[in-house]
Parts: sequence; C-alpha cells; structure tokens
Amino acid sequence: MFKSGFVSIIGEPNVGKSTFLNQVLKQKVAIVSSKPQTTRNVFSGIYNDDDSQIIFIDTPGIHQAKTKLGEYMSSAALSTVKSVDLVMFMINAYDDVLEYNLKIMEKLNGIKTPVFLIINKLDTITDYDRLNNAIEVYKQAYPFKGVFGISALKGDNVDLLLLDIKKELQEGPKYYPDGEISDRPETFLIQEFIREKILEFTHEEVPHSVMVYLESYKNKRNIIEILATIVVERKSQKGIIIGKNGSMLKRIGSSARNDIEALLSGKVYLELFCKVEENWRNREYYLKSYGYKDIE
Repeated sequence: MFKSGFVSIIGEPNVGKSTFLNQVLKQKVAIVSSKPQTTRNVFSGIYNDDDSQIIFIDTPGIHQAKTKLGEYMSSAALSTVKSVDLVMFMINAYDDVLEYNLKIMEKLNGIKTPVFLIINKLDTITDYDRLNNAIEVYKQAYPFKGVFGISALKGDNVDLLLLDIKKELQEGPKYYPDGEISDRPETFLIQEFIREKILEFTHEEVPHSVMVYLESYKNKRNIIEILATIVVERKSQKGIIIGKNGSMLKRIGSSARNDIEALLSGKVYLELFCKVEENWRNREYYLKSYGYKDIE
C-alpha cells in the first residue's frame, strides 16, 4: 500500500524546522541560520521512498509581529494547519515552558488535524527531569497524538519519527514525480541561498531588512548566468552589503554560488547588485512585488 500526505511543521523561530527538512531530504532545500525569522515563506520539501511520499511544509517561525512582513509570516504558518494530514509542533528541548508556545497551542484548539509534539535539539540537554516536567505541562495543555524527541541537526531518531508519521497517513497518490524535491522553482531556492549568506555574514538589523530577487536566469551551453538584486531599507545597509571595495558583496556571491552549483549540478556565473527601497517590509506594494501574498 502506497501512502502519501501533507505534514506542516510549525513552531516559534529557531526551533529547527528547516534543519529537520534538510535532514529528511538529505539535501539542502531550506536555508538555515541562527537568526530569527530565517524562513519567510511557506514552501514544501518532498520526501520519497518505496512506499510513501510525504510533502513536508516548512513554515515561518510564529512570533509577535512588528512589521507587515512579520504579520504575513505568522499568518502564513498558522494557515497551513487545517489543510494538512498532520501537524508537527516543534519546540526546543533546552527551553523551559514558554508562555508563547502555550499561546500557539491555543490557536490549534478545535482543529481536527492530529498534532505531534516534536522536542528538537535533544542532543543539547542533560537535565531530563526538567525536560520531562516541561513536556508534561504541554501534554496537559493539548491532546497531542504523539510526543517525540529528536535531533534534527544530527539526525537522531528522525528515521523513527518518519515511521510514525507514515502510520498517520492514508493510502494515496504520488502528488509529485520522482526527483522533485520542492514545490518551489529553482529560482526561489537560488534567491533563498543568497539571502542565507547575507544572514550568515551580516549582523544586527541588516539580515531582517533584506530581500533578494532574480533579475535574469539564462541557461547557456556550459554555464548558467544569474543576475540577482539585494533589496535593503536604508543607504547605510547598502554600504554594509557592498562592503569596502565590494568585498562583502563578493563574499556573499562566492559562498552562495557554491550552494547554487550544488543545487543545479552545473557551473554558475552569479552577479549581485544592491538597491534601497525604504521601509519595504511595511509597504504592501513591495510585499506583493517580492512574492508575498495578501495577509489574511
């Protein structure tokens, strides 16, 4: 019997949702950083084996929004829970009970979709009594279908979790052909890989003020030519992105190109530009222009 279904991964920022997705797929499709709000869009990673296809939906971290972009991100994450076959609610193993996690769980009340509580980063703790006490509070607050401890980074217990996810799924079709790893086009992944390097190499307000889009993508005989623009909100941020004599822009481009070449399995020429669009994160025109949907 072939099983298939959709699984949404939700939780606050930096709990390891994207790390889990990359671990399951054994390939980088979601960007990862230590900075909050790394994931901005809902997108799917497609897991295939001999008897199942699981479409994992990676969502932005649910947080107290301070901008229209932030409102979109949290709204987009919560909007997935009613339309999937299973929800994975992920928390950090090293945290005590967080009031904000309890508030997220309140928003799950009334949905018929089964919910797994996933305790991630199990490899970082030694005080299991504290962890068990925290888990008990969460279990009292919500009727989880199952509770699982994993390390998405190291892969600990991920295979066992996949088996339990399959048990929850029904017999179904193969929604995507073999070889597909995401529901997003390669151009989206390329933009994300570039943004990941900005998150990695810059600090303070710059990472959250950045958007990347492709100006052109040309697949020539021996090389793929990509021109991309980095959008920031202030001239000072543009200076940081470019760096002295263009050094930061070159560093971002060189590092991103390595990931893009691995994704595309070919040689890539990548050229980056930077421009200023003041306060774009609070202006719906720019949010729509850069691919964000209407906020419900």
